[in-house]
Amino acid sequence: MAELKHYDVLLKPVITEKSTLVSEHGQYTFKVARDATKADVKAAVEALFKGVKVKAVNTIVQKGKTKRWRGQPYMRSDEKKAIVTLAEGQIDLAAPELK
Repeated sequence: MAELKHYDVLLKPVITEKSTLVSEHGQYTFKVARDATKADVKAAVEALFKGVKVKAVNTIVQKGKTKRWRGQPYMRSDEKKAIVTLAEGQIDLAAPELK
């Protein structure tokens, strides 16, 4: 398997009502590459967000839905999400840093 770069691991943040509520408790949700491991996600978050210490990483594989287009059924792709928990006293990733 090819080595994943940090920007290849974290695809985009998940911005939903539920993910915004848990961000108040130091948990952030990202869509990640399907072949990324928990160690890859932890290394990517710590490298891309300087000064952040990751406490835990939980991953979820969300199965694709069956949809219809012009009467023909098809399957959406599966997605992998990671919920990253930061250690106590870490910076808020969602808020801009004030200087």
